[in-house]
Order: sequence, then structure tokens, then C-alpha cells
Amino acid sequence: MKNYTITVNGKSYDVTVEDKGGSGVSPVSAPAPAAAAAPAAAPAASGAAGGLRIEAGAAGKVFSIPTKVGDHVNAGDTVVVLEVMKMETPVVAPKAGTVASIDITEGSPVEAGALLATLNED
Repeated sequence: MKNYTITVNGKSYDVTVEDKGGSGVSPVSAPAPAAAAAPAAAPAASGAAGGLRIEAGAAGKVFSIPTKVGDHVNAGDTVVVLEVMKMETPVVAPKAGTVASIDITEGSPVEAGALLATLNED
């Protein structure tokens, strides 16, 4: 099971998704548009800078990166803004921590599940 926090129009929804062993992201039934980007909290792969991964919840383009390595963020703070279906979609920190890495650049395309950044938890 994986836990996600999805923020839609400023309201946060906690959802749990069952991992069925596939390589893709399982669909989530929530009161949110299908294109909403959601951060994913999972252990980082070896070699990654931080222990908490922030991943794209949907395919899109990196619109802006309002944080930088070393910044402290609280749970719910915007780490990256994606453009998904011509809408600016914030990807937020699932927990408080320090930004350990930014793994994308502004304007770059991303797929759903792509690593955007990592955090070191407080």
C-alpha cells in the first residue's frame, strides 16, 4: 500500500493505493480531476540524495521550481509546479523536511511517476 496526499483547489486529500506489482501508477478514485499531480512518499532509490521521493502524479511539463536544494519545507508546501493539461498543478511536500535534490529543470517534460525531487525528513 502507498499513501499519497493530493491537493485540489487548496484542499488536501489523503489516499491509499494498493500496489498490485505493476510498473505503472494505480488509478485512484478521489474527488479530484484525473490530471491532478500528486506527490508520492516512498523510500529513495540508492544513490538518491534524500530519503523521501517526490514524484509526478501525472505527465506534464515542469512549469516552475519555487524551491532549491537546502530549503526547508513544511508538509503541504509547494516544491515543484507542473503544467498538466494547460493547468498549473502544484506538487507539494508530503512531510516537513529539507530539499536534498531537485531532479528536473524548468521546461522539461515529465511522465507520471517521474522523480521530481527528494527530501530529508526532519
